[in-house]
Amino acid sequence: MVDGVEFVQYASGFLDKRNRSRSKASVILNFLRNHADKAYYSKDLAETLKSKGVSKSDIMSNARRFESKGWVFVRGYRTGERQTPFVEGYLLTWIDPKEDRELAIAEAVRRTELALQGRAATSPIIQRVHRIRDLMLAASKTRELLAQRYIASELDCSEYEAQAAVERALQLYPDLKETKLFNAYRYYYHDSMSPEDLQATITMKENYIRIEKGRDLRVGHNWEAAVEWFVDKFTPNAAFQQQTHRTAGMDPRRITLHLIKPVGKRRQNAEVDRVWTVTSGLFSPVTTNVLECKWGLVRKGDIDDFFEVLRWSQDYGVDASQGRRVKQGVTGLFAGSAFNPQEKVSVRGETMSLATFANRLNIRLLKTADFNEQLRKRGCKRNITIQSICKAAKDEKEVREILEAVWRKPVDAEGILKRILHKNEETYRFERMLNEEPKKAQPAANCAILTPISLEKEFANRCELI
Repeated sequence: MVDGVEFVQYASGFLDKRNRSRSKASVILNFLRNHADKAYYSKDLAETLKSKGVSKSDIMSNARRFESKGWVFVRGYRTGERQTPFVEGYLLTWIDPKEDRELAIAEAVRRTELALQGRAATSPIIQRVHRIRDLMLAASKTRELLAQRYIASELDCSEYEAQAAVERALQLYPDLKETKLFNAYRYYYHDSMSPEDLQATITMKENYIRIEKGRDLRVGHNWEAAVEWFVDKFTPNAAFQQQTHRTAGMDPRRITLHLIKPVGKRRQNAEVDRVWTVTSGLFSPVTTNVLECKWGLVRKGDIDDFFEVLRWSQDYGVDASQGRRVKQGVTGLFAGSAFNPQEKVSVRGETMSLATFANRLNIRLLKTADFNEQLRKRGCKRNITIQSICKAAKDEKEVREILEAVWRKPVDAEGILKRILHKNEETYRFERMLNEEPKKAQPAANCAILTPISLEKEFANRCELI
């Protein structure tokens, strides 16, 4: 002991047990140098070197020093003004100091690109912008226009996010173009498409919109909802079937049937408008009703087609000794807005009416007169018809609302329908524009608004029986 300090004899047990021959920094650097053909996430690198005493905090503190000396390339998630780590951490790879500096950095970037395949390396909107340009280039090569909803589905994002990305893409790339059809529907393309191909594509797209968005489609769907409402109102214990559809906005009460044999142009599936079951009593069999609707003149071919769908469907058809039949307990109903009473059907030399022919197939025909008769009994005037309600309503939901209101207070039916006609004037105006020739089509904002007098005439015209 000297001056109060006790000295002990040398012993190996008092030595620092940490290995001072190799530092953590050298372990990290040597690993990246020895594996210079790959890029590694910092978290993966820490896990790999964990057995050598390297922790997560050791990786980036040393990697930043190596980066400043030009030995290591560090790549993160790039935003506008800064760089942040990916979910797995920063990407690290070796930069060979013996190579040309530009080539060495290019090679390092290439290795990180390989590691990033399938991942976002920049902000989501920039990634979407690049993807949008690729989509428009590919579509233009096949002479197609892209809708915003299609772009959103391809990018797997919301329509709002797709809209922001499309607007940004149009700003950044002057060769991406937008066209607006009927002053309502936006489509996009690349200007590499020739003017002739572009005009032909626009014409085909306009025809498609006329079919998909026109008046006939709206009124046809409204007719389905009207028939459904009456069935629901007058059929005790009716339980409608529902399906979830991939097509957005499709009514869940429309049912897709699986076919075991093609019917017409339908190969594997066919749609029917409604299916409901009825249980009349505890010991009574359950009956199934399948509905098909058509807004327009119903002919023998329509009835035949509906019957073929029923008997060749997996759900309602059955094999019998005499061939394929519709199952017992299944009844088909065909609702048409117009039938030709003079039409005669010839079957094996026997001539009969369309109603008789349908009855032989166990298919009941539902006519607009059947529904209008119920409205008359309820107290509605003769100009309040199921046809006028279907033409006036904007969609199926509104059809049900109108029928409920008219049924609840039939004396106010005329006023209810006038208010609906006035409210939906923009819809009628757009449909009239769709029916015009493309060169005559005018923006909705330039169309004249109906005056009260013309609205009265429009109401009278819409309420006429067809």
